[in-house]
Amino acid sequence: MSYQVLARKWRPKSFREMVGQEHVLQALVNALDRDRLHHAYLFTGTRGVGKTTIARILAKCLNCDVGVSSEPCGTCSSCLEIAEGRSVDLLEVDAASRTKVEDTRDLLDNVQYLPTRSRYKIYLIDEVHMLSSHSFNALLKTLEEPPPHVKFLLATTDPQKLPATVLSRCLQFNLKNMPPEQIVGHLGRVLDQEMVSFEEPALWLLGRAAAGSMRDALSLTDQAIAFGAGKVNETDVRSMLGTVDMGHVFELLEAVGEDDASKVLGIVQHMSEFAPDYAGSLDELLSLIHRVAIAQVVPDAIDNHAGDAARVAQIARTITAEDAQLFYQMALNGKRDIALSPDPRRGFEMILLRMLAFRPVAVIDESVRPEDLQRVAAPVVAGGEAGASAKKPPEVPRTAVASSAGQGAGNNGVTDHSATDLHVTDKTARGDHAAGSRPAMEESAPDCKLEHGAKTVPSETTPGAQEKTLACFSLHDLSGDSWWQLLAELGLTGIVYNIASHCELRQREGDHLQFVLDRSHAALFNDSHSDKLRLALQNYFGHPVTVSVELGAPSGETPAMRGQRLAALRQAEAVIAIEADPQLQALIARFDGELDRSSIHPTDG
Repeated sequence: MSYQVLARKWRPKSFREMVGQEHVLQALVNALDRDRLHHAYLFTGTRGVGKTTIARILAKCLNCDVGVSSEPCGTCSSCLEIAEGRSVDLLEVDAASRTKVEDTRDLLDNVQYLPTRSRYKIYLIDEVHMLSSHSFNALLKTLEEPPPHVKFLLATTDPQKLPATVLSRCLQFNLKNMPPEQIVGHLGRVLDQEMVSFEEPALWLLGRAAAGSMRDALSLTDQAIAFGAGKVNETDVRSMLGTVDMGHVFELLEAVGEDDASKVLGIVQHMSEFAPDYAGSLDELLSLIHRVAIAQVVPDAIDNHAGDAARVAQIARTITAEDAQLFYQMALNGKRDIALSPDPRRGFEMILLRMLAFRPVAVIDESVRPEDLQRVAAPVVAGGEAGASAKKPPEVPRTAVASSAGQGAGNNGVTDHSATDLHVTDKTARGDHAAGSRPAMEESAPDCKLEHGAKTVPSETTPGAQEKTLACFSLHDLSGDSWWQLLAELGLTGIVYNIASHCELRQREGDHLQFVLDRSHAALFNDSHSDKLRLALQNYFGHPVTVSVELGAPSGETPAMRGQRLAALRQAEAVIAIEADPQLQALIARFDGELDRSSIHPTDG
């Protein structure tokens, strides 16, 4: 006997064997059991979701010799003839090949005659949307008022092409695409019955590749069995489908989270040796980021179908929730852009580099209201034209700490917090995405000697001022109050900077620094982070230091807390400056408008 493909061999023979489409089956079962039968049924949905299969099972239910019921016997002559495709009272018509009006008229000429041996004469018209407009017109009258012994079963993948007059004469059932979970479960049962060994991750690859079609999933499984010489394993299925190894996807996301561009490009170079589908690789990356985001919000809900839940949880601890959301959005937009790139690999690389280039900036504390900071408003208003005409200071090197002493004053002698001050955004922020950006260094720094190659820059605050030495640090002068300044000098990025910004310098004993890490951020911390902090400090001071990090509640203000405070202050100042603008007030008065404070953000303007 010749081999029968799985899609045909495992085609359901009754409603009980159907996988999914419960909303359709429930309606049909109740109608059959209660004898509330319509004369025309329309089944819609994409390919391979069960339209024709349901229609044939319904035909069995109607013409079973035992009687009309939702469970045909499957053994009578009518059931067997329908199952084998040789029933004279079930007329299956392929509308794609019989589109002419003459074909439809020939078909309808026999409607008036009683069925040969069954209870009903059933017309099963597949791909009914392919009929011509004249054919639909010829069908309308019969479809609306057929003889009592006639039933119409229509199936289509494109119901939009059907005339409204046809739709109104049918009971319409829209079959849904099957989720991967249903497909994987069914494939597992089929392979168990076929005594074919398989790996569950391979079934998930097949389930996603089927795109909601059970027939496609079974056909791909047939191909995978042949490709794997009687076995279905993940490596063979990935090679067959051209999908990327998930190990590479994990490595990519880890490298992006570590802010390591060279590692990212190296992984892409290694992937290119296998000629991957970069659009598919992007889909896998999106799926992984989604799992990471789920793990960050509800750790117990991590999907472990591939046995990689532990690795997903590890990544969820090393990147922030803001980063995960940003990476997902960039990858999602990249799906559109990658088709426009001159080369798929270049487009894929640019998406990853975009993730590295853009990171969340300061999170504004919405609880701070401008009304509580009216002391800031007076300088803004009093500064007037002086503030508006203030020049934007040049960009200061990272090794510098700006001093606010002697900053320009207005005509009334009040310190001028100009509009330029209200639009400061610290673009050097990289690591602390949850608590805010790196603190802006606008506070005065203690005087110190010129060390470690510190440079001098002219002061722009007072005309004719002499050159001024930028702040620097020595280990013996370091304290908890100056820790935020030193942190900005260390050049840390990523998760290490995130951890350090939530640390308080509690004590210094000689060359040993004792830090206290905010307990709320302990999930992100491990010993490697303290080692990297120690190395950064050691490189900065030029001699060995030791570092200890304890979990607890900081007694003072951490750099992250300071960043939040300054960001909230800048936000409040910006809101006050906007509210004090006379032109805005005129517009509000003229158009009876209202200022949306949430839309105001400090800028670099």
